[in-house]
Amino acid sequence: MSAARPLTTLRNVAVIATLPLLLASCGYGSETKTDEKKVAAEGAKLSADTVRLGYFPNLTHATALVGDQEGILQKELGGTQLKVSTFNAGPSEIEALNADSIDIGFIGPSPAINGYTKSKGKNLRIIAGSASGGVKLVVNPAKIKTLDDLKGKRIATPQLGNTQDVAFLNWISEKGWKVDAQSGKGDVSVLRTDNKVTPDAYRSGSIDGAWVPEPTASKLVSEGGKVLLDEASLWPDKKFVITNIIVSQKFLAEHPDVVEAVLRGSTKTNEWINANPDKAKESANAKLKELTGKPLGAKVIDAAWPSIQFTDDPLAATLQAQADHAVKAGLLKQPDLAGIYDLRPLNKILKGAGKPEVADAGLGTK
Repeated sequence: MSAARPLTTLRNVAVIATLPLLLASCGYGSETKTDEKKVAAEGAKLSADTVRLGYFPNLTHATALVGDQEGILQKELGGTQLKVSTFNAGPSEIEALNADSIDIGFIGPSPAINGYTKSKGKNLRIIAGSASGGVKLVVNPAKIKTLDDLKGKRIATPQLGNTQDVAFLNWISEKGWKVDAQSGKGDVSVLRTDNKVTPDAYRSGSIDGAWVPEPTASKLVSEGGKVLLDEASLWPDKKFVITNIIVSQKFLAEHPDVVEAVLRGSTKTNEWINANPDKAKESANAKLKELTGKPLGAKVIDAAWPSIQFTDDPLAATLQAQADHAVKAGLLKQPDLAGIYDLRPLNKILKGAGKPEVADAGLGTK
């Protein structure tokens, strides 16, 4: 994602105040029930003919990959058609959401935060989590043997201001080292490099390591790199949000039944992934082959898969922490994230399935 410009965020009181009324009129927060199995079985359309879903061809988006590949999402939608678009970066997905080209998307925390703050709270809501973890610092072991050895080295992140870039800048700061966030110059040279070319950059020696998500991290390991740090080790309970599910506020207000169907599909997909990890890994790889033309090698996907946790919980407290890290790095003005979450549809589904509800860390709609 691109760097966040200084922003003064304002809470859109009217939207936050009226949206719950709109949602309540559509059945949220009530005991209204629909015969979901009957809708799916009969192929009946919901309130929209089509729902347009965006996601990345990354393992950290495996809920979408598997849900699409196995037909779980489409089954829950019944006669409403699932139309998929894939993206390589968060900013382009946010642009698609803003341009009404997609309705729902799987996306990382930093683009979700920036999308919300730049629109002054008007364009999106986070409605569920999808995945935690799956981010590692991989280095050339011939040049870097300890974390202290990173000083003076060239380390890649995927993009200026993206989720991993912010995490690495925060880690550098906590080491007491200095780096200019915009240029990447300082005690460590932070080189913003597209994940597609990072393995080539590592192979050529133009970078000494990278702070990257899976499967890029495991691709570097297959090139001789060594995992020096798993980002999960820096977080409480070793959990932090890496992928959320977002929806345009307009689509959420107009088609809550479709949103619920997608969320039923995502929760059932995560349940299936966690119950069938080997089959799920194969399914995700089959979808990656379809989308990119090439599956991941067994060595890469076998190393990458265990580091990702698939969860419906958006781990909201970690989103606030990531926003604070971006502010600390000088990439974002202190944002007002009140209202960024609407977890009522998800909690309705979880409660109906006898599962624990999830929290919004005080950042939900009122």
